[in-house]
Order: sequence, then C-alpha cells, then structure tokens
Amino acid sequence: MKCRCRYCGNELKTCMTDLGLSPLSNSYISEENIEKGQSYIPLKVFYCKECKLVQTSKYEAPESIFNSDYKYFSSYSSSWLKHSEEYVSMIIDRLDLNSDSRVMEIASNDGYLLQYFLKKGINPIGIEPSETTAIVAREKGINTLVEYFGESFAKKHIELYGKYDLILGNNVLAHVPMISDFVKGLKVALKPQGTITMEFPHLLNLMKFKQFDTIYHEHFSYLSVLFLKRLFKDNGLKIYDIEKLSTHGGSLRIYVTHEENLCDISESVEEIEKEEIEYGLDKEKCYLKFNDMVKSMKYNTMVRLNELKLAGKKIVGYGAAAKGNTFFNYCGIKNETVDFIADLNPYKIGLFTPGALIPIVSPDRIKEEKPDYIIIIPWNLEKEIVKQLEYVREWGGKFIVLVPEIRIF
Repeated sequence: MKCRCRYCGNELKTCMTDLGLSPLSNSYISEENIEKGQSYIPLKVFYCKECKLVQTSKYEAPESIFNSDYKYFSSYSSSWLKHSEEYVSMIIDRLDLNSDSRVMEIASNDGYLLQYFLKKGINPIGIEPSETTAIVAREKGINTLVEYFGESFAKKHIELYGKYDLILGNNVLAHVPMISDFVKGLKVALKPQGTITMEFPHLLNLMKFKQFDTIYHEHFSYLSVLFLKRLFKDNGLKIYDIEKLSTHGGSLRIYVTHEENLCDISESVEEIEKEEIEYGLDKEKCYLKFNDMVKSMKYNTMVRLNELKLAGKKIVGYGAAAKGNTFFNYCGIKNETVDFIADLNPYKIGLFTPGALIPIVSPDRIKEEKPDYIIIIPWNLEKEIVKQLEYVREWGGKFIVLVPEIRIF
C-alpha cells in the first residue's frame, strides 16, 4: 500500500528515519494493567518532495491520544510558565490588546498560559481536546471547551462567540493530522485585522542537533518555513514575522494574518527560509543522511550505559517526558538499565512508561536512593533540572544528557 502525503497527496518515498515499532509516547501504564500487554505502532518519518512537509507515515486517531488518560500538564515546568507569562505581556503590548479584545488559545492544556491573560484583565477562551487538563483550567477560572479545532468547529463556534483578535497555539500545529483543515479553521475564526501566533519546534534544529527523540505519534508533522509559507498561502493567510525561540531545543514563533491585509513582511521570514535551503531542507539527500546519525546515537548510548551498569552503577532518570519514551524504546533501554524516573507531575507518579515499563516516582526517591547517575530526559530543561537537583553533588552523583550526543557531567 502506497503511503501518501497528508497535505498534497503525493506518494512518499523518502524515509527520513525509521524508529521501529513504538507505543504511544504518552500512554503511561497503571500498575493493574502492567501485565495486559501494549499496542505498538510503526514510527516512521517521511519527507514529501512535492510540498516539503515532513510527516509520520502512520498516525493514531487524535481521540485515542488526547483523551481522559492524557497525562501531559504544561504547568509543571517553571521555565515554560515564565516563557508563557512573558509572551502574554509582549503580545498585549504588540497588538494593543485590552479588556474588550477577543483571545483564543488552541490546545490550551491546563490553562498554563491563559491564566496570565486573566491577570491582565482579558477574559480568554481555551480549546482543549483533553478533559483531564481542561478540568484543571476551569478550576483556574478559564472558559475551556473540550473540542478538536478545525474548519467545521470554527464555523459553528463563531456563530456563538464571534471572531478573534488573537488566536494562539503553542506546540499544536505539529499535533494535528489534517493540518489543512486546521488552518482553514484559523482563517474562519480570525477577525479581518487579527493575528495568529503559532509556536513549534523547528525542523532545522531537529535535523542539525539530532533531536530524533522529539519524534512520536502525537507529532504528526515536523515543520519548516518552506512548507508553512505554502500551507498558509493556500488557505488565504500569510506569515508576516518570525521569531526564533530557545524553547524545546529551538522553536519558531510565527505571526500570521489574512493574505489581503496590507502589512510589512519582516526580513526574518526570508532569512529563515534561506537558512533552511542552505542546510538542504529542500533536498532529498539531507533527509537520507539523518537516519545514519540516529543509528550512531543509538549504538553509542547503549555501549556507554551498558559499561556503567557492568561497573555496578545505579542509573535513574528525571522527567518522564514523551521524548524519553521515544529514545528508550528505540534504543532498547528498559527498567533493568534505568531503575526509575522521578517526576514532579503527580498525575504520572505511580505509573510506568510505555514500552520500557520504567516506574515513575516522586523526586524524593532520588534523595533516598542516592543514584550514581541521573539521566535528564527533557534535555531542553537541563539548566532548570540541574538547579533543582543540585543536592546530588553531596554524594558525587552525576548527570547524563543523551542528545545530541551522550554527555556525562
């Protein structure tokens, strides 16, 4: 059966990487279900030579991912909260928003960001597919609808609520399988002079810094400006500015408006597109080289961790992030290598990671068991986590980061 591009329908022939069979990255396992077996799905990523979209070949229905068992809560990272608060202050000033302004966030999670609009006197609305996180947002006083965003939803929604001055989405654009339908919905819901901001990990950084662990089934797309300019143009929108961000290992924040709006296009749009072309993101050979780099990372990691275990060292993890589940399952790292993973999120404590079945525990266990090595799984939060765990130096504990190369310090 031919695999076709989810955007343009072109046959996909260029495999960027094949990570084998993998469970859903956020499908954490409860203790009573640990003997019931797990579902594994192919995790392959392809490059479309026609439209330049990089995408997973097989995808799980969104409702089986973002359901009542979804355990990702944005509010458990202090650096992410700071990033969100700074964004709110910036965008209010930049767009001259006030208490009458209409603001919507798509994939608003537990209200991690919209709470800061409330504090500024702006009453926003959140669209969030997971009931688990929506409940927490409502407890913060944020009007949150449990829905999947798309063109049909947007048409019905604006009849009740009207259109929006600002529509924002952080790390959602890569999570929607029918990306064209999603962008059509943005067009429908945006006021004539409104702005859309979207943040997402930049494909260029994924390639340059070998961030293969950010590939998982929830991430249907891996985004470049090369693709996004076409996507928005095809749907009557245009990118008018781009900012580079340090979040998630290197992200972009794009500013989008209606194509008919007469506004200046920032030089940043052309500059970043030029960087992508210079690296080779418009050429097949760039993607074919990536899989060899991923295999090399796998072999080097397995050798080093096995050496430490053979020397009798105790290894644990910190931060039960989805990226760790991709990395561990691809590399065959299981609970005999990593004793446990500590995490601040109480919704994950007591569960087991999908595939590897590593127990997730409270950070207090680190103090109790004094491991020799701690793998920082969300490497994008390295500074924040090292600061939290400074006390491990008391017994000579060391940290391990696995991406882009295994590093011990």
